[in-house]
Amino acid sequence: MKKNIEIPDSVYNSMKIPDKDKKYILLQELALALYRDEILSFGKARELAGMSKEEFHDLLGKKEIERHYSLKNLKEDIKYGEY
Repeated sequence: MKKNIEIPDSVYNSMKIPDKDKKYILLQELALALYRDEILSFGKARELAGMSKEEFHDLLGKKEIERHYSLKNLKEDIKYGEY
């Protein structure tokens, strides 16, 4: 099941990125924030961002977000087939 998030037109239109890239960048930034705040595991965050493991790992480095990985994260990744 997919869920929709509503973004006010005034906010969406004021984003300083090309229209064709807005959805991708919004999902990427949301995934980064949720991973950084330990709300999503690495596997689920990269799924939200629509990226491979390598791409998401590289993006974390570019954004200077530390990779955190606990036993809980490992169990979640195994559960979802990410490991």
